[in-house]
Amino acid sequence: MKNFLKTTLAVIVGSLIALFISSFLFFGIIGSLVSLGESQEPVVPSKAILKIDFSTPVTELGQEDAMQAFQSLNFSTSQPLGILKAVKAIEYAATDPSVRFIYLNLNQLNIGMANLEEIRNALYNFRKSGKAIITYVDNFSQGSYYLASISDKIYMNSDGSGAITGLGSTMMFFKDLLNKLGIEVQLIRHGKFKAAAEQFIASGISKENYEQNKEMIDSIWETWTNEICESRDIDPEHFNKLVDNLELFSAESLKEHGLVDELVDRNRIYEILCNLSEVEKEKDLKLISLATYAEARIKPNIKVKEKIAVIYADGEITMSDPSGLSAKKFYPIIREVRQDSSIKAVVLRVNSPGGDAQAAEILNKELQLLREVKPLIISMGEYAASGGYWISANSEKIFADNTTITGSIGVFSMAMNYGEGLRKHLKINTANIGSNTHSNMLNGIDPLDAKEVAFMQGMVEDIYTKFTALVSEGRDLPVEYVDEVGQGRVWTGADAIENKLVDEKGGILDALNYAAASVDLKDYRIAEYPAVKSPMEQFMEMLQGAEASVKAAADPAETIKGIYSKIAKDGEFKVYARHPYCYDFNY
Repeated sequence: MKNFLKTTLAVIVGSLIALFISSFLFFGIIGSLVSLGESQEPVVPSKAILKIDFSTPVTELGQEDAMQAFQSLNFSTSQPLGILKAVKAIEYAATDPSVRFIYLNLNQLNIGMANLEEIRNALYNFRKSGKAIITYVDNFSQGSYYLASISDKIYMNSDGSGAITGLGSTMMFFKDLLNKLGIEVQLIRHGKFKAAAEQFIASGISKENYEQNKEMIDSIWETWTNEICESRDIDPEHFNKLVDNLELFSAESLKEHGLVDELVDRNRIYEILCNLSEVEKEKDLKLISLATYAEARIKPNIKVKEKIAVIYADGEITMSDPSGLSAKKFYPIIREVRQDSSIKAVVLRVNSPGGDAQAAEILNKELQLLREVKPLIISMGEYAASGGYWISANSEKIFADNTTITGSIGVFSMAMNYGEGLRKHLKINTANIGSNTHSNMLNGIDPLDAKEVAFMQGMVEDIYTKFTALVSEGRDLPVEYVDEVGQGRVWTGADAIENKLVDEKGGILDALNYAAASVDLKDYRIAEYPAVKSPMEQFMEMLQGAEASVKAAADPAETIKGIYSKIAKDGEFKVYARHPYCYDFNY
């Protein structure tokens, strides 16, 4: 009976996989035919309106994940636009006679907080060229209003809404739930602000963790408030009173308090665009998207031999995980860049919350070899925290956005024990057999004893000492000072400039311009690493992972073995230089 059920399940699963692959091939062929039909070189019309609406997401490298790749094959969605290409396109448009003005349509916002700041800065520079920026929305989010506030004119749907309530984030704590499940987490860390895994060992937030997060959120909101109020000529204190009193919620209230210029419907906004473009009908408007414009205008000068490399250090730092920022993948990339004589300088774009401390040091050492022969400039994105800061500290210059989250100079390790849960809920008992007293330490079943905790604490202290020494050398600061601003504490880019962990406010384009000036290059090509994977490559990777998961699900015994193997692997001793969590702000 058991074999019959197993065979039947395998047949069903195999049929599903076959159906899935057939569907993929069918839509893949259709997608290929569509892309062939659309592969013509884009053309920028004269008297064009550059439309920015973020229907094409702006990401770090312009790489989409596997699910997005699948969607692009089925529904022809656009490949994400890299932040460097996006800001360079806006910069180019400022002096392009073919572009009359920019039209922002911000009904959706697919962009991270730091990249949002960089786009806004690019728009600010565009306005200084004398060209206008016009915005229209049906409804405002806080992030879309922050971006829209740079505009010459802001139009809004009269029936729209736009609740501006300030920035916030909610944290969850799981200790009480884990106690019920019979799971214990032991946390070993250095740094009173190192809040990584605090949600697993506490029922609520610690005083230090609350303090650092409150100051960080206040710093980001201060940046937004100052820039909004400067653009709209509003007193920041008055603006915050309106926010605190919940007076900014509807189109009428935004207009009443000077945040919006005029309330119009969708038909009226096209009349306004026609008047500005000096055409009579909507069909005569020459709109071009930012992604299409970037494709048409931002091209490498292949006649120039000298290059500046931009390496996107994007994701969690690991030893060999295929996704994210793994030492296995990026170590050879850094070496390749170092050995390429045509590359004269390097910008490392860091967008990482950190991760494995050992992997961070492997990457750091290879970066220091690169630095011996070429200038290394850091551009911090959304995160450059903990391990992300580890690989940034030893460089010629560090640029960060005001809203970048950085610092978090601290390390931790943890042990998660499932033994009580196995006995309580699954009635599974275990027996330890080992050659020495602590042979089964970190087996995922039994808690650490006092001696084992002390052993791991010693390892954590050793890594923290190396971390602070590295920062001290790279930033030319006393170790005592680094320890003072360290302790695992997170900082915004604006605060990190004040406490000397970052050199200057600026985005990826500022870092690139600095890198070019440092080697006296006026004409150069940009070489971006790693290479962007095609949608097909991304999807095939996803398919391989899905197939393995389905096979495991078809064999319950293998599934249980896999779970135990995962527990055993997690039990391997690791010291992490990682930011506690990635924030999900309500903007």
